[in-house]
Amino acid sequence: MPMTDTTNANDAPNCSLPDVPARELPDDISPHREHLIRELEKKWVNGTKLRYYYFREGENSTDDVEAQIEKVDEAFDRWREVNIGIEFEEIDSIDEAEVRIGFKQGEGAWSYVGRDVLEYPGQHERTMNFGWDLTTDPRGGGVDTPIHEIGHTLGFPHEHQNPLAGINWNEREVYEYFSGSPNFWSTAQIQRNILNQFMAENIEGSDWDPNSIMHYSFLAPLIEGPEPYNEQGISPEDGLSEVDKDRAKTFYPATYGGRLPVLEPLKSQRLTLAPGEQRDFAVEPEATRDYTIQTFGHSDAVLVLFEDQDGDLKYVAGDDDSGTERNTRITRRLYAGRRYVVRVRIYLNWGTTDTAVMLW
Repeated sequence: MPMTDTTNANDAPNCSLPDVPARELPDDISPHREHLIRELEKKWVNGTKLRYYYFREGENSTDDVEAQIEKVDEAFDRWREVNIGIEFEEIDSIDEAEVRIGFKQGEGAWSYVGRDVLEYPGQHERTMNFGWDLTTDPRGGGVDTPIHEIGHTLGFPHEHQNPLAGINWNEREVYEYFSGSPNFWSTAQIQRNILNQFMAENIEGSDWDPNSIMHYSFLAPLIEGPEPYNEQGISPEDGLSEVDKDRAKTFYPATYGGRLPVLEPLKSQRLTLAPGEQRDFAVEPEATRDYTIQTFGHSDAVLVLFEDQDGDLKYVAGDDDSGTERNTRITRRLYAGRRYVVRVRIYLNWGTTDTAVMLW
C-alpha cells in the first residue's frame, strides 16, 4: 500500500492478502470469457450496502481500539466522498455484518477481496484486520492503510500486479526484502502479493496507475525497469488517486432515486447489457408463495435478491452462473405486501442472443 516520502515510510509493513484458492473454471473456456469472469467475480452488485462491525473487545481487539477505529472511520468517509453506488454502514450486530474489522496486533493488515467475505472467514470471524498502530503509520496520516483495505473489500486487487505496469522485478531483492523486517513474509506470500500478475485483458481502465491507493511503495533496488522507477523507486501519493476514483465509479456508478421497473410474473425482461453492466427490478408479490427468478440465455451473470425494509435493502439470496452452462436461479418464499429488489449483473453474453430474466 502507498508510502509517502516521510523518513520512515519505507520501513512500514504492507498488506498481505489471505490465501484464497482461485475459482476453478472449465479448461475449454475462452480466454476472453475467463478474463471477464476474473475481473468481475469478486465485485458486488451495484447498489449494495456493506454493513461493517468493529471488534471492540476480546482477542481481535487492542487496548486503544477507539483511536484505531477513528482512522478506519475516516477511511470509510474518504470512500463515501467518491460517491459510488456502494453504501457503508456501521452496525452493532456481528450476525448481520458482511465486513468484520479486527485490530489483532502482530497479524498484519489484510482484507478478503470483494464477495469473498461472504464465503471464507465464517460469520463471527474477521474479514479485515489492522495489526499495527494506525496512529503512528506514516502513510496518509494513518488513513491510507484502511483506505487500501476497504479497496480490497470493494473487490480491487493490488495495482502493482497489473501486468500493464510492465515492472521488471529484481526477484532476488524482492524475496530478500519482503522476507525480512517488518513483513517477514513467506515465499508464497511474496508471490501472492507482489510477483503474481492478474490477467492482462480487463474490461476497462486497465492502464497502470503508480499512484493508486492499491499500489505498494517500492525501493529502487527492487526494480530493474522500466525507467525511471529502477532509479527512484515507486512512491504513490497519499490518498485515492483520480484513476482510483474513476475505476470505482466505473464498477459502482452512483445510484439515484426513482421507481424501478416491476418484474411481473411470467413476463420476461430482456437484458441488453455490456460486460459489467447491471439492471435492477422491483418485485411486488400479490400472493405469499414460493417464487423463482431466473436468467435465460448464453451468458455469465450474477443474480441477487434483496428485501426492501423501509428503504433498507437486506440480502435474501444470490446466485452466480459464471463459467458454467447453467443460468442463475433463485427460489424463495416471498410475502404479499412486501417489496423486493432484484439485481442482475452481466459478465458476458457469450452466445448469439441477449440475456433475459423472468419471475414465476
